[in-house]
Amino acid sequence: MNSDLKILILTAKYGNGHVQVAKTLENKYKELGVKKVTICNLYSESFPVFSEITQYLYLKSFSIGKQFYRLFYYGVDKIYNKRMMNLYFKMGHKRLHQIVTAEQPDIIINTFPMIVVPEYRRKTGTVIPTFNVLTDFCLHRIWVHENIDKYYVATDHVKGKLNEIGVPSSSIKVTGIPIRPQFEVEYNTLDLYEKYELDPNKKTLLIMAGAHGVLKNVKELCLTFLTNREDIQTVVVCGNNHLLKESLDPLAQVYPEHFKVLSYVERVDELYRIASCMITKPGGITLTEATAIGVPVILFKPVPGQEKENALFFAEKQAAIVVNQLEDMTSEVDKLLSNPKKLENMKNNIKKLHVYHSADLIVEDIMKEASYIREKHTMIDSVNY
Repeated sequence: MNSDLKILILTAKYGNGHVQVAKTLENKYKELGVKKVTICNLYSESFPVFSEITQYLYLKSFSIGKQFYRLFYYGVDKIYNKRMMNLYFKMGHKRLHQIVTAEQPDIIINTFPMIVVPEYRRKTGTVIPTFNVLTDFCLHRIWVHENIDKYYVATDHVKGKLNEIGVPSSSIKVTGIPIRPQFEVEYNTLDLYEKYELDPNKKTLLIMAGAHGVLKNVKELCLTFLTNREDIQTVVVCGNNHLLKESLDPLAQVYPEHFKVLSYVERVDELYRIASCMITKPGGITLTEATAIGVPVILFKPVPGQEKENALFFAEKQAAIVVNQLEDMTSEVDKLLSNPKKLENMKNNIKKLHVYHSADLIVEDIMKEASYIREKHTMIDSVNY
């Protein structure tokens, strides 16, 4: 691979997934010898205050702002071609122009739907091969623009949705969603029980609160399992939510043999490997990580939008159970953990959704497509000249 290539990856910190995918792709390019890879949080750099406020509101959409987020997510399709979208089309244009002028990137990759990038081509005539890497198991119309050269998607289901709105199959590749490589390696799980001080003879319930601790009713969930089942050991990963961890620490002291609470865990794949099942929110990255290892998932209270659409897709594939009420959780976990055949079926179903080495597939295809695009436009320019 040409080490002199300049790659620009644009992302945004609405949740942790978009940035994580950007970093995974950056690491893959650097592993292949590309020296100049830049990750840019375009909106934060363009409008830092606005970006901070909207990121805060995004996190709140998982609790108090559900209806507002529902209106945005499902309402954008209705206003997509109207004036209300013009502001979004322009957001970050000035900063993007500065970056393009300074960095002269050969390739632009979006891990967040930034319409300003293909709009930049339309307005300036500057053709930089531009690619969208979708980070969910569903499609939102805001990812789609005529000046996106190719889309990299999680499943044939998403590809079909793109086809339905007129995107040709030649502009879509099913590659899965890029995740950290440690999720795709073999591992001796017996060592992990010792590392995390867990009992290999008990079933392990893993509760993932999310990088920002957005899973709700975590303490109530924990109390339910601690008081009802002694054959289950519960592990909670609180992410960066220090208040949540502090509220759960007393439980860990009362039930040291059945309960463990952790902050952010870098090698969370290790916990996935020893989990009998996992309670989590249906974010695209978490679900992809679960498909890689084959851990059965219970999706708790998915909010309207991509979470709900992801959850519906996994439930339809019998790769997950969706629970919307706290009082239903105990019986659903009991039914699953007491049914080895159902557990095994869910393991197999969720693993079927995984595409191995997604980052390799994307990087390889982008290099081929970018070369073709540059050659095509060089020929067009020479003919026009």
